[in-house]
Amino acid sequence: MSMDAQLIEHMMNPKNYGTLEGADTQGIGKNPENGEKVAMYIKVGKDETNPYVEDIRFQAIGCTTTVVAGSMLTEEAKGLNFKGVQNLVEATMKLLDRLPPEDAACSEMVALAIKAAVDTYEKRESDPDYPVITYKIVNSCVPKEEFTETLNSQEEGK
Repeated sequence: MSMDAQLIEHMMNPKNYGTLEGADTQGIGKNPENGEKVAMYIKVGKDETNPYVEDIRFQAIGCTTTVVAGSMLTEEAKGLNFKGVQNLVEATMKLLDRLPPEDAACSEMVALAIKAAVDTYEKRESDPDYPVITYKIVNSCVPKEEFTETLNSQEEGK
């Protein structure tokens, strides 16, 4: 399957979309600029002492790109142990450096939601009442020119 065909497949039939009954942990990635967010649900399996992603689902309040990124990254994360998940998140973040910030924002939100879910799980090992972690993205999903114009017009309105 070509890359384009894969993207279209993830767009038309997003994988792992929805909530997850009996999820052991969840995490949220959020764009503070526009209120878009991704909620990640993970059912954790235990392989001796290594927790791993047995099942994963996500929900997004966001654009199509966010759903495609969610579909692709959750497919990648399935079956990985937590170290593998951290590596996936780091690799994704490195790839984002090469993209324009508005394209990077959606994938960053998904990657941070996955990281938040893993970090929430780890915190709850010692504190069962630890709240769900939310990470905010640093990339802006508004193209730079528009973002600068918005900032300028906000400052003029002060």
